[in-house]
Amino acid sequence: MSQHPDFTIPADYLPRDGRLGSGPSLIRGEALDSLATSGRGVLGTSHRQAPVKNLVGSIRSRLAEFYHLPGGFEVMLGVGGATSFWDAAVVSLIERKSQHVVCGEFSGKFAAATHAAPHLEVPSIIEVAPGQGGLPSTDPSVDAYCLIHNETSTGVANELGRPEGPGITLIDGTSAAGAMPIDLAATDIYYFSPQKALGSEGGLWLAICSPAGIERIEATTRTDRWIPASLSLKTALDNSRKNQTYNTPAISTLWFLDQQLGWMLERGGLTWATQRSLTSSGTLYNWAETHELITPFVAPEFRSPTVVTLDIDDRVNADDVVAVCRSNGILDIGGYRKLGRNQLRIACFPGIEPTDIELTTKALDYVIERLAGI
Repeated sequence: MSQHPDFTIPADYLPRDGRLGSGPSLIRGEALDSLATSGRGVLGTSHRQAPVKNLVGSIRSRLAEFYHLPGGFEVMLGVGGATSFWDAAVVSLIERKSQHVVCGEFSGKFAAATHAAPHLEVPSIIEVAPGQGGLPSTDPSVDAYCLIHNETSTGVANELGRPEGPGITLIDGTSAAGAMPIDLAATDIYYFSPQKALGSEGGLWLAICSPAGIERIEATTRTDRWIPASLSLKTALDNSRKNQTYNTPAISTLWFLDQQLGWMLERGGLTWATQRSLTSSGTLYNWAETHELITPFVAPEFRSPTVVTLDIDDRVNADDVVAVCRSNGILDIGGYRKLGRNQLRIACFPGIEPTDIELTTKALDYVIERLAGI
């Protein structure tokens, strides 16, 4: 087992809350406190009864307000997280063939799921190098275009575009939803998990559906394709309209999500949340641009406001930086391991205080200078 250096970072360099991971993310202390007080009457009760159904209804209503949903758009949700949504999309949304813009681990996982499906044609893949973004390309053989708004593994924010033609567009917004603006005219299904900018835990997926997306769900259900009930988006849609999920959800996840949406709406909604993440990420990018040993991994035109990836000069081992930070309470800032770079990855979601990001740069200066001997 490798040994990492360890030393104490001065207290006045440490963030107030060091939970800076890119997911699961920081859950605000106020939300935790509210679960222990107001939430006590909801935990341990049936998700088919009014208290939990009212909670789901509040989430759907607040998301509609947060995103200013156009007429005919609906919010649906289900148990299982974005990974389960990929499986649901494979059986409930894609008719014959999908196209995927792959720019990292998570966009690649959805492509792999469709490639493995025996009832679908081999998907079209547009693959770009990690750290770069890409756009879909019109293909008359494709009926579902699959993009990612923000690639969590690399810190790339993608430009979104809807190809011409009849295909629907599916956009993974897991590390973007709640902190990055989106033109809903560019998407038919905008889906995400709530354990990042939306300040909750995993195990749940949510999707904003256009009328065309809803029609695709309905049309696929009318075919003779076998669709398991737990992966049926028609079942999820029908239950969502009743403010419930098909199977039992984690009520604490619903509670934290509702609390986070209310907190952001009180402060200005998506516009406020977007600016807060831009402030925090800008602090990190500006700091890295002038640092002798740190370089932003992503080019300026693709840089994410919610997940910042920073390369470290080979004179300093990123694992050592992460280990020292962890021992001092700054948590989960390691790069995505499958990317294989000497890198840090720091979340800048709205629930993270921008002042804590500023303090983190001071802590990193302290650690890197000592590890590099400069």
